[in-house]
Amino acid sequence: MGARRESDPQDLADRVQAGDRRALARAITLVESSRREDQPAANRLLELLAPHAGRSIRIGITGVPGAGKSSFIEALGNHVIGQGHQVAVLAVDPSSSISGGSILGDKTRMENLGRRPEAFIRPSPAGRTLGGVTRHTREAMLVCEAAGFDVVLVETVGVGQSETAVAEMTDMFVLLLLPGGGDELQGIKRGIMERADLILVNKCDGAMQAAAARSAADYRHALRLLQPRSTHWQVPVQTCSAHEGTGIAAAWEAIGRFRAALTASGELAAGRATQARAWLWSEMAENLIDSLRENRAMQERVAAIEAAVAAGSAAPRVAAAELVRIFLNPGKAGP
Repeated sequence: MGARRESDPQDLADRVQAGDRRALARAITLVESSRREDQPAANRLLELLAPHAGRSIRIGITGVPGAGKSSFIEALGNHVIGQGHQVAVLAVDPSSSISGGSILGDKTRMENLGRRPEAFIRPSPAGRTLGGVTRHTREAMLVCEAAGFDVVLVETVGVGQSETAVAEMTDMFVLLLLPGGGDELQGIKRGIMERADLILVNKCDGAMQAAAARSAADYRHALRLLQPRSTHWQVPVQTCSAHEGTGIAAAWEAIGRFRAALTASGELAAGRATQARAWLWSEMAENLIDSLRENRAMQERVAAIEAAVAAGSAAPRVAAAELVRIFLNPGKAGP
């Protein structure tokens, strides 16, 4: 009976909505599964939960190495819970190249937040997915929202041009930086700065307070040279200390102002609609590639064409077009 209930999408959906944390973890595991036999149940579960999702504020958080992303998320999460909210953290860890599993373990790095009944922390391996987010991060957000979490934080692996992928699935993108300016400012990719909706200079405490203030001024100046993402929002640059808890309330207030401004202008709803369309086409591409790889009739041709590309006797672009042609027209001979 227990095994049947575990695999029953309706029962799982009911328990997720009732606040059952074990069911929530099981639901995310199901939608993240790459096993073909899990797909029908995962799809049905998403159908059941989708009407109950979408009411949270989705915040992507990235930052330079050592900026204290996990410490900041723990401080912010505790503050937000104190304001009456429920917080879900989807912490995307670097993956082991051997096992494919997460290697940092955010549950241990956010120990205090993880003990709060109003918080849920889910570390997931990034795998080979561009942008430091898993293929199914969007589904995990949906499941958490259906479970009643009204603040969803997505922590990415690091910072860089590819990290902007998280900005395309969240409402707000927060960039966490260290005091320093100068060389660090030169090292920040222009693309990541252009994507940011809020810039925070963390570790503004002790002897680093003056350096943090100078860095914040440098970043404010740099932002003047960039095209703003929205005419309704001027990106703030603020300082904070996750260690001392200073600036955390101000960061949350900035998030609230952002949400209010973009909701009033209609940009928040428009952005989510654009994200949903992008999600559709992303899933289409992934499913088509999976189907091609798993098609037994194609496997021999795929192996031969892959070998030709590896040997340099076929151009990848031409070979890819040939694979698609064969896959879509299996009965037709080549030209």
